[in-house]
Amino acid sequence: MSSEQALLSRREGAVLVLSNNNPAARNALSPAFYQALTQALADASSDPTVGAIVLTGEGGHFCAGGDLRQLVKRRELSLPERREKIEGLHDLIRAVRACPKPVIAAVEGAAAGAGVSLALACDMVVAARNAVFSVAYVKIGLTPDGGATALLAQFLSRQVLTELCLTGERISGERLHALGAVNRLADSGAALAEAIALAQQLATGPDVAMAHIKALCHAAYDNTLEQQLDAEREFMVQAQASEESREGMAAFLEKRSPDYTQLRK
Repeated sequence: MSSEQALLSRREGAVLVLSNNNPAARNALSPAFYQALTQALADASSDPTVGAIVLTGEGGHFCAGGDLRQLVKRRELSLPERREKIEGLHDLIRAVRACPKPVIAAVEGAAAGAGVSLALACDMVVAARNAVFSVAYVKIGLTPDGGATALLAQFLSRQVLTELCLTGERISGERLHALGAVNRLADSGAALAEAIALAQQLATGPDVAMAHIKALCHAAYDNTLEQQLDAEREFMVQAQASEESREGMAAFLEKRSPDYTQLRK
């Protein structure tokens, strides 16, 4: 499958919808998908007409993780070659996290293995109530990759994280919502529409300020309080002199909605 076939792209106004296009394999991941999505995120990052991004999957499932047939073939590769293959996935996770635009996952059906990592790497997750998530590597004698343990650990206790990884059992979208890993629940079949609606709301916001807010939120889990205070100070002093804050404060004082789209070039 070529990169062009692996990823479908369409626009909903200022929202870019990117869809994993491997429904026959429940949207299992492939090098072509890694390449296509990484490039699409890079292009969107520098495109002023894109305000937010929604990531989803075709055919009723978000992503089944790695393609087992390809994983079997990797047994024959050398250790450096196997490391290189995994870095392809890890570079994709880094690209999702580094994208300055808000990225929202719309999860229907199954998100398994690296599919869980891909969903949780996004800034927000909208999941159908009947969606199921599983970190099932243990069932085929493998260990998690794609940052699964790090991303889940931001929401789950060590006991729950260990249970999920050691048993490979499924966890529902409803339970992940209760645990804080899913932002919004949708009826079956409605996750994409709700994610697009949320993305459209975000797409009207101040681009630079939102990119800085994303950076602060990501850093908050690793920084000391002093490091976070320093980062917040630097972003705030930049924001106070920006055209975005000029428009935002003027709109507040004039009792109107701010128009940040006029500032995008």
